Amino acid sequence: MFLTITTTGTPERPATDLGYLLHKHPDKAQAFSTSYGTAHVLYPEAEAQRCTAALLLEVDAVALVRRGKGKGRGGAPDAALAQYVNDRPYAASSLLAVALSSVFSSAMKGVCNARPELPGQARALRVEVPALPARGGPDLVRKLFEPLGWTVTAAPVPLDTRFPDWGDSRYVSLVLESDALTLAEALRHLYVLLPVLDDAKHYWVAPDEVDKLLRVGEGWLPGHPEQRLITSRYLSRRWSLTRQAAERLELVRLAETDDSEVEEIDNAVEAETETEEKPTPLAVQRREAIVTALRQSGAARVLDLGCGQGQLVQTLLKDLAFTEIVGVDVSMRALTIASRRLRLDRMGERQASRVRLFQGSLAYTDVRLKGYDAAVLSEVVEHLDLPRLPALEYAVFGSARPRTVLVTTPNVEYNVRWESLPAGHVRHGDHRFEWTRAEFRAWAEAVAERHGYGVGFVAVGPDDPEVGPPTQMAVFTMTSPKEAKAA
Repeated sequence: MFLTITTTGTPERPATDLGYLLHKHPDKAQAFSTSYGTAHVLYPEAEAQRCTAALLLEVDAVALVRRGKGKGRGGAPDAALAQYVNDRPYAASSLLAVALSSVFSSAMKGVCNARPELPGQARALRVEVPALPARGGPDLVRKLFEPLGWTVTAAPVPLDTRFPDWGDSRYVSLVLESDALTLAEALRHLYVLLPVLDDAKHYWVAPDEVDKLLRVGEGWLPGHPEQRLITSRYLSRRWSLTRQAAERLELVRLAETDDSEVEEIDNAVEAETETEEKPTPLAVQRREAIVTALRQSGAARVLDLGCGQGQLVQTLLKDLAFTEIVGVDVSMRALTIASRRLRLDRMGERQASRVRLFQGSLAYTDVRLKGYDAAVLSEVVEHLDLPRLPALEYAVFGSARPRTVLVTTPNVEYNVRWESLPAGHVRHGDHRFEWTRAEFRAWAEAVAERHGYGVGFVAVGPDDPEVGPPTQMAVFTMTSPKEAKAA
């Protein structure tokens, strides 16, 4: 993917000021690592009269395949066969937009510490994108850019110059020219409108994309005549997010009309006056207890066995003490949701190197699980039929053998405290059983004795003097190698 930004200058305002604005020196060719490849910044020309900065995004096709290719809702429509043949890695898209925001983040914000007067100056700009997907053709390109002050040249790219009868492709060669915009404004226009024209994104569109759109669209999006189309396409046609963006943009428009702040307009509901703290959900307390136990064990490489939708993996990633986190689940659907929750497709390279998700069954031994400091089975054992517990026991304690194993499970005695739970019912329809504290202790102690572990018990949640805590946790710690071998 390739994009150039050109400006002209005078002796008083040399064009090479572009280097200050982009925070990239014209005499250097620089490379920046991204989630999907390498972004190169270079200057084909750098004179006082004319200066051009080029952004070349070299896409790692293997990473594009491994990191999802836009699978699932909101994904790129051409992704189904992308690993075999696809022109998308070579045309401007949301990949290039993300690279723009990453490599030129300070320029997009209008920040230049070395020359603070430069970002606010309008300058002659020429932006060229040789291959741009445009679903809607040149007419839509003009409708999107011309209201923003650009002179637009969008030339359709033929499918094959040797066979003109085949007609034009859905790509255009784009040239934008303006002498009334700042560089920051130009970059923000490109960041939003490149994926809008493509009508696809390479990553899952989460609710925080609304905040991002309004932040980057500040000053130009509320009054744009194609605002509805822009918000719909940018948010991958997710109706709930599009409606939320439209409502907030309307508030901005009303505030500007009334020359007031948005907060003054949006004051129909009084601010919360309730000061009583809400109780911490049991799931949060459980994750906090697990993280505390892992820290105490000194574990750095952790398995989350039966990771489900990735809530614990997400929590562990926030703590740099855990250098490798592996989530394992038998359900591919759960792993897909976990991948979206973690935003693996947008995660930086360093962070992505700390986490892996893969499919596996705890009823079978798996060499991929060996060699880790700790393993967590959080609310997992009760989902197995009792006759299958010995297989899980051997797979974890006999084969994988992490130094520390944490097992949490519901305490059935506490169920009488749940007002909404009918008598005699388990907490989840998929629970095959729920143990009393004595039953869980007996199972855990037997497992520990068979495999050379010591075991302690931790109450999770409010510890009721009559029925105990809602969740019980066993902390298994491997004994000395000699004792473990004998066991």
